[in-house]
Amino acid sequence: MSTRVRLRPTMQSDLDFVLSLEQDPDNLPFITPWERTQHEAAIRFPDFRHFIVEAGPELESAGFVILIGCRSQNQSLELKRMVVGAKGQGTGRATLRVVKKVAFDDLGAHRLWLDVKKRNARAQALYAGEGFVVEGELREAVRVAGGFETLVVMSMLQSEFAQRRGDFLELRA
Repeated sequence: MSTRVRLRPTMQSDLDFVLSLEQDPDNLPFITPWERTQHEAAIRFPDFRHFIVEAGPELESAGFVILIGCRSQNQSLELKRMVVGAKGQGTGRATLRVVKKVAFDDLGAHRLWLDVKKRNARAQALYAGEGFVVEGELREAVRVAGGFETLVVMSMLQSEFAQRRGDFLELRA
């Protein structure tokens, strides 16, 4: 993997950048944007981790990630949102690999899960290629312009992550 990526905690001063990514026409069809107050709460609430993705040689802001359930007694973390600005440059894949490492190594997750809009084939292919397993669908679970959208639920277990690490498919501890 050639794309250099790191995560750093989101600060209040980053929220204009976060909101601009959510409102970007390339991202908007695939996410349900939050209001600034929701992001502010996610920065403060201990059960959440809100990160800025820094990428490239200069580690410039390239996206953001939100994890929910960081204090879950069930050790089940949700990858609530992952948005990167530049598409097709490997930043999303590199970010997902760092997210998995943080979830399993740093936060002690047993399970990392997400949902993705069914029509977002690009994201589904990324998640599947990175070891996530389809668990099922939440039929017409999200209201969108013109109707409802189905969500695909995908997950990875810590044991699956460990196996992938043993097969040299994941970042080392």
